[in-house]
Amino acid sequence: MRPSIESLPKHDELGVLTRALEVASLAGASGLLLVHIVRLSVSSETFTWWVPILAAVAMLAADLVSGLVHWTADTWGSESLPVLGRRFLRPFRVHHVNPDDFLRRNFIDTNGDVAMLSIPILLCAFLIPLDSGAGLLAAVFVVAFSACALPTNQVHQWAHMSEPPSWVSWLQQRGLLLSREQHQLHHAAPYAMNYCITNGWCNRALTAVSFFPTLEWIISRLTGLKPRGEDQVFAGKFEAPAASLSPEAAVEKCP
Repeated sequence: MRPSIESLPKHDELGVLTRALEVASLAGASGLLLVHIVRLSVSSETFTWWVPILAAVAMLAADLVSGLVHWTADTWGSESLPVLGRRFLRPFRVHHVNPDDFLRRNFIDTNGDVAMLSIPILLCAFLIPLDSGAGLLAAVFVVAFSACALPTNQVHQWAHMSEPPSWVSWLQQRGLLLSREQHQLHHAAPYAMNYCITNGWCNRALTAVSFFPTLEWIISRLTGLKPRGEDQVFAGKFEAPAASLSPEAAVEKCP
């Protein structure tokens, strides 16, 4: 028997202090990114042939990192962990059981956490000297990485929409952004593929080489931990229909 929508778990509503922190994080990360772009724009060497190539590499790196973070939060740890559990791991557990709930989250709730994580990276980038070739390369990479990573969760939310904005749909159809069809394959039990959500470019290659299953095998052999064990227990509490979907069925049924 399928559970009712009302009985499914939901993301925690943001409190006043958390919302204020996320607004400040979004403003801070956006401001820092703009400052870095201005810093780089004053250097004539920034506008050379290698910049687009380096930016593309940074976008791939951002996608890979998003996959590693997503995989870690999906696969290991418990929502009962102090500090991290309720705030950062529980949303991943809820998301697998009730993926539609993600669509009710507003812009601040969707993007604030990624902005918060981006700020230390953007602050550290000020330590990179721009008066050498290597420094300029590093600065361009970090800024491009951050610019691509910042909207990661927004791209993720668009991939859950049946009718995203038309310009987003255009980019999805051309493989420039994570598509709904590609991401739906992640939402089939045991949620063990297509973790990369910044743009989705790395998913096919990582799946082809069994990247994440290999990491899980190594960690399980070393620690005895079971991948997604806590995630499966959490889903079992609600008898989630998504847990029984095959990857093929997920394309049709999972939002």
